[in-house]
Amino acid sequence: MKIRVGVLYGGKTTEHEVSIITAVQAMGFLNPDKYEVIPMYLTKENEMYTGAPLKEMDVYREPDLLKRYCKKVVCYNKDGALVLQNKKGLFKKTVAIVDIVIPAVHGYNMEDGNVQGMLETFGVPYTGSDIYGCTVGQDKVFQKQILESEGIRVPKYTWFYDNEYFEDEASIIEKVKKIGYPVIVKPARQGSSIGIEVAKDEESLKEAIEEAIKYDEKILVEEVINNMTELNCSVLGSSSYMETSVIEQVMGKDEILSFNDKYIGNGAKKGAGKKVSGSKGMVSADRIIPADIPEKLAKEIAETSKKAFRSLGASGVVRIDYLYDKKSKKYYVNELNTIPGSLSFYLWTPLNKEYDELLDDMINIAVKRYKKKLKKTTIFESNILEGFNGTKGVKGLKGKLR
Repeated sequence: MKIRVGVLYGGKTTEHEVSIITAVQAMGFLNPDKYEVIPMYLTKENEMYTGAPLKEMDVYREPDLLKRYCKKVVCYNKDGALVLQNKKGLFKKTVAIVDIVIPAVHGYNMEDGNVQGMLETFGVPYTGSDIYGCTVGQDKVFQKQILESEGIRVPKYTWFYDNEYFEDEASIIEKVKKIGYPVIVKPARQGSSIGIEVAKDEESLKEAIEEAIKYDEKILVEEVINNMTELNCSVLGSSSYMETSVIEQVMGKDEILSFNDKYIGNGAKKGAGKKVSGSKGMVSADRIIPADIPEKLAKEIAETSKKAFRSLGASGVVRIDYLYDKKSKKYYVNELNTIPGSLSFYLWTPLNKEYDELLDDMINIAVKRYKKKLKKTTIFESNILEGFNGTKGVKGLKGKLR
């Protein structure tokens, strides 16, 4: 019997379209001999649709087609599986049953633990990091604080909330001056380089902060690493086992690796996905794989990646982004992505781990975690309220509660 795999994506996020690209790629590579693939597409209004047409990119270009040929569903748990149910008039019909979910979501509201919390409540296994790992993975400030405590080098930074900036702009600007211009200003909990600007002086700093505040109330400002090249490494595993991919060197055309570099750029790169037409996701960025760096540096980054993976409570497949100063020979962890664009499959193919095998590994890791969690104590059979005599103060409320 095939395993029924639901691929969950879309949602109310600025990275909605990026999520669609990742999901369609993954659905195209899941082995049809092993899995029954079930799309679980969330619109920007958080309405869920399923249906075979969702496996093709063309349907997303015409929303009317989606609603005409796909079924709107709701979810509920039944005997440890996730039931997708369609309602027409007075009748409810089971459209599909899902054994395990692959969250292919990106960005604030989706990748930050919200979706994982929903799946935990439904009681179904899912791939990738859990609620805690995803929350930390989405918040770049949390990440830096944890990594620093583990002795992992990160760029100098400061952070603040938007209300703190509005109340005392001068104090915030003074903190940034201590870092030294130029600096990078980021929404702390966004991704895909959305809302990120480089500030070279106080005037451009204010403009960059105002831009970042459009996307998040929590803002991160960090130093620009000189003589910088960006290096990325993927990690696959869990708390008990980790392996690393080859390292890539990303060649952005903009001053920083922008949304355009990552997802628009040259969408015709070879090897981007033989079963997927349209945008190629992160594969469209210009890159050197493996990176042209010394073997010693590659080994150090691989070990640091495992340490960061463990420290941030990650699971499944992640991508860790580094900033490397070619002059000082120092590297810094920029951030960890818990659900990287295109699931970083292109970093594993040089090691002869094809995309379908990577997805197999992710599913196996998720099943093992789910079984392990079932053995943990999550509820107590005893009723601590039995015999509790604490109702005296309630008597006077009886009339008010009617």
